[in-house]
Amino acid sequence: CLADMIREKVVTGIDTNFIHKCVGQTISDGYLEKPAIFRTHGNRPHALATGEAHIDIAFIAASAADCQGNMNGVDGPSAFGPMGYAFADAQYADKVVVITDCLADYPLTPISIDERYVDYVVKVDSIGDTSGIASGITTISKDPLGLKIAKTAVEVFQNSGYFEDGFIFQTGGGRTSLATTKFLKEAMDRQGVHGACILGGINGLFVDLLEGGYFDKIVDTQCFDLRAVESLKKDVRHQEISCGHYADMCAKSCVAAHLTTVMLGATEIDTDFNVNVLTGSDGVIRGAIGGHPDTAEGASLSVVVAPLTRGRIPTIVKHVNTVVTPGDAVDVVVTDQGIAVNPRRPDVKEKLEKAGLHVFTIEQLQQRAEKIVGMPEPIRYKDRVVGVVMYRDNTIIDVIRQIDEDA
Repeated sequence: CLADMIREKVVTGIDTNFIHKCVGQTISDGYLEKPAIFRTHGNRPHALATGEAHIDIAFIAASAADCQGNMNGVDGPSAFGPMGYAFADAQYADKVVVITDCLADYPLTPISIDERYVDYVVKVDSIGDTSGIASGITTISKDPLGLKIAKTAVEVFQNSGYFEDGFIFQTGGGRTSLATTKFLKEAMDRQGVHGACILGGINGLFVDLLEGGYFDKIVDTQCFDLRAVESLKKDVRHQEISCGHYADMCAKSCVAAHLTTVMLGATEIDTDFNVNVLTGSDGVIRGAIGGHPDTAEGASLSVVVAPLTRGRIPTIVKHVNTVVTPGDAVDVVVTDQGIAVNPRRPDVKEKLEKAGLHVFTIEQLQQRAEKIVGMPEPIRYKDRVVGVVMYRDNTIIDVIRQIDEDA
């Protein structure tokens, strides 16, 4: 329906973290009047706070709210977990409307976002289907190739010098990066290492690590399954935070700046270690920036995991279609056919080689991918800019141009 509204000029601009493929195709085809603006999870609340972005009216779904608008996401029949994304909306929008299917007695407790920011409360029959919370991108990989990559990524972490008591850990939402949790648990058992905190979007895998005593706390902006929702409601060690608290790198402090390591996925990686997670191999907008650049920059060790090729498409290329995370924020790339360490991290490379892990150059991996699947035909673009990619510090890191379907 949003794609239709773009074509009909009802919607003329979008400022977002995430784009569904059908909407992305519509934007890539040039139907949106203004270039879409893509922000990181941390940049969005910063842009709202500074007035770079502005919300006239925010409609915020809450699984429970009282008559004055105190709200949370852990009570009621449609409980979904943290309201991390909505904190900035409530704080900076001119008007705020809370929509809920569970109207509680005043005052509601616990409170995620309080009544000071709320103008209206609307009771509806249902705010959504909670079974949709466990989306396909947030389930662990069962593919042997993905599991091999995940296992190697954990071996990189183990031997990097950062695998020690008190580490803070996050993965991205992709299946392979999530699969690292399975091997992380085994590594922690073998070496008797204890973690301080798990960060990010949370699912039952992370809850298992918390309840099993592997980590002391979870700090959470979004739940990826209903087990995580239940944990947030019942376990005081599982703490909800806003996206600004999570990753606003322009704030005085944020949790992502204290990450030990993060395991992130990628659509493409180039020989300068730049990463693309926003446009496909066909140049069409799809997917999310999310916290990818925020956490890659904030972590002491950022590890990007991806297969060397997907079908007949290389993942390691000479130049990515769209730079989302710059190469100077990426430390290690792990594929099914080898590891590459950013030349700016000779300390990490030395430790990995000392541990017996074979390290390639990123150019060697790119050449291997090209030898396997060849070099794809270059994508043809028109001059018109249809998307602007904002970096975590509110600067433009890249632009996306309209696809030239006639080329």
